[in-house]
This record gives sequence, structure tokens and C-alpha cells, in this order.
Amino acid sequence: MGKQMNDNGSTRSEVLDTAKQLITGDRARQYGSAEDNFGCIASMWTAYTGARINASDVANMMALLKIARLRNGSHEDSSVDGCGYLALAHELTKEVV
Repeated sequence: MGKQMNDNGSTRSEVLDTAKQLITGDRARQYGSAEDNFGCIASMWTAYTGARINASDVANMMALLKIARLRNGSHEDSSVDGCGYLALAHELTKEVV
């Protein structure tokens, strides 16, 4: 099996590396900790929907948003963001349990 690339020429490793850089660097500095930021969003979404939503739910639903966008064609930023949201959801799930 050769190097797998998407339509933009990025390899799967490059997509994952970019997601890692964003969730541990720029985005973390911009928005604060995922736990705090997604916890705040969860509180707001809970108030709005009337259904209990936690921080890991927020991360999973944001990944689903990115997946929905990918239905219209490949977009590297949606793939990168989706990977990042799923990694954060995994981490946040451990905090909920």
C-alpha cells in the first residue's frame, strides 16, 4: 500500500498532525481549555434544548457537523477539524465517566 493522499495532496499523517497542532496549540490558546470551553457550550446547548448535553457530546456533535459538510465534497479543513473534535471527545469522555 502506497502513500494515501486526499484531493489536496495531504497524507493522512499530515491531516492528523495538523489536527494535533491545532488542538494542542493555537486553538487551545485562543479558546482556553477544551474542558472549560466545551463545558460552557454544553451548558448553553442544555439550556436551549432542554436535554442534558455534556462537553464530550459537544465535541462529538461538532465532529458530526464537519462530517455533514464533507458530504458536499472533500475539504481539508473539515477533515482536520473533525479529527481534532473526535480526539477532544475521547479525552473529554474520560472526564465525564
